[in-house]
Formats: sequence, structure tokens, C-alpha cells
Amino acid sequence: MGEPEFRATGVRIGKRLRSLTRAGQVRISDGRLELLTSYGSEIDSAPVQAVRASKPWFGPDDRATADLNGHRYLLTLGENDPAPGEPGPPAARRFIEAVRRAAGRGD
Repeated sequence: MGEPEFRATGVRIGKRLRSLTRAGQVRISDGRLELLTSYGSEIDSAPVQAVRASKPWFGPDDRATADLNGHRYLLTLGENDPAPGEPGPPAARRFIEAVRRAAGRGD
């Protein structure tokens, strides 16, 4: 397995009104998007071409949605990218751009 194209830790992952994990991981690697618990167990994964990532119409800037395998997940990432060397999840905007780039849909 190669180096992940995108990786975020400390991500809150929810499905509808239910929180699945408060410190999960999001990883794009080898053309797949993986949603993982804080322990590394897989919540869901799919080829990046089958994933739709977007920003909710209403809500804070730190949120993104990911539609994969017929399920919509709400991801709470950071509002701003953390400073270099500082812990924390990257901005939701960066996640959306990474999905589009990995799927060949972005510039």
C-alpha cells in the first residue's frame, strides 16, 4: 500500500443524527476512501469514483458530507488547516478537493 493521498485524524463521523465516532480517521489511498474508527476498524469504504463529497448548505465551515455505498456520512473536520507540526484535522474544504482530485474530477 502506498502513501495516503489524504489522511485526517480526530474526525467526528456521524450518520444522520447518530455519532459513529468522535475521533475517527478519513483516508484516501490507492483510489479508495476509507472511514475508520479511532481504533482503525472500518466503518465504510468505497472507490473514490463512487464517492460524492460536498459541503452542507447550512452549517459550520468545518463540516463535509460523504455519500458512499448508499449512505450519507457527516464529517466534522477542522475549520482551518492546523499549523505545520500541530495536531488536528485539516479543513473540510481540503477533504472535498482531495476526493475530487483522486477521482479525476478536479483541477
